[in-house]
Amino acid sequence: MLDTFDGLPVHALVVHGVTVLVPLTVLGVIAIVVRPRWRERFGPLVVAVGVVAAVLCPLATQSGEALAGRVGNPGQHAELGDQLVFFVVPLVLLSVVLVLLDRRTRRTPGPRRTASSVVAVLCLVAAVAAGVQVYRVGESGARAVWADQIAATSSSGAAS
Repeated sequence: MLDTFDGLPVHALVVHGVTVLVPLTVLGVIAIVVRPRWRERFGPLVVAVGVVAAVLCPLATQSGEALAGRVGNPGQHAELGDQLVFFVVPLVLLSVVLVLLDRRTRRTPGPRRTASSVVAVLCLVAAVAAGVQVYRVGESGARAVWADQIAATSSSGAAS
């Protein structure tokens, strides 16, 4: 099912969504943590982008497995890619909790402010972890695809 679309590997298409939306989610979560006033206005958008990113992660994994069946095992890239969803889903869930707590805190300030602070710190930790993981996945994928081609050419661009 997730092998090719119009003659192109689905993985090459889906992975671009992941490589854009996960970092956008990371930056969005950091922004609404650092600027609490932005939570009300931008929080739902950050959550929505995160949900789409979380949905795309398993699609990228499945399409990557189909591509690996055609071109060979990408090694570490596949292992790291399989793990990405376990970084993105907690980030999205924590951002949902942060936005909901913020809404409740605006109506009835009090002890929920402490809870919001704790969740905000957890959001930052999850954002950094997801950001590092998406970088690791992307870097290992780029190496799997391009390392041999780049090593085979000299600095002038001619083949060795």
